[in-house]
Amino acid sequence: MAEDVNINPELENEEIQEKVEDEVCDNTTSIGQEEEIEEMEKKMDTEDEERTQLKKQLEDMNAACSEMKDKMLRMAAEFDNYKKRTSREMDNIYLDAKCDTVKNILPVIDNFERALETGVCDSCVSYKQGVELIYKQLIDILASMGVEEIKALGEKFNSDLHNAVMHVEDENASANEIVEVFQKGYKLNERVIRYSMVKVAN
Repeated sequence: MAEDVNINPELENEEIQEKVEDEVCDNTTSIGQEEEIEEMEKKMDTEDEERTQLKKQLEDMNAACSEMKDKMLRMAAEFDNYKKRTSREMDNIYLDAKCDTVKNILPVIDNFERALETGVCDSCVSYKQGVELIYKQLIDILASMGVEEIKALGEKFNSDLHNAVMHVEDENASANEIVEVFQKGYKLNERVIRYSMVKVAN
């Protein structure tokens, strides 16, 4: 006959109590881990949002930098064009002033030439030589400035250089040949200061 096993109710209750506590502890640990995981997921979501925002800010800054670079390049190009245009304008202003100055001197040269064409007495030869020297000096100064006489006598008439004030029939001259110069013309760097006043044959 089997022996009866005595079970101590207090021990049995303690074991049950320990099992329940273990289960509660396990459940509590699981809940704590879930909360921790949720917190980590929230933190990761927040970090993702921050990364996205930072990425967008970086893209915006890069776009702004590119736009600013384009503006700077355009401004540099415009400034370079402005300098070139200003330089050309200054050159033109200088050339205009130079031409105007020479144009005012040309009548003086005409008077020198008329004086040199006039005959003088023997006692005035030295004065004529002095006038010739002054005239030559003036012509040399104008030549150093780039002023030159427009060739006319014996040349073909050119409306860009000559001003025909008279026509004549001349068998010894070819068509549109300049046979007489009434007033010399001058030019400066291919710019006409004064047209030659001429007589054209045929």
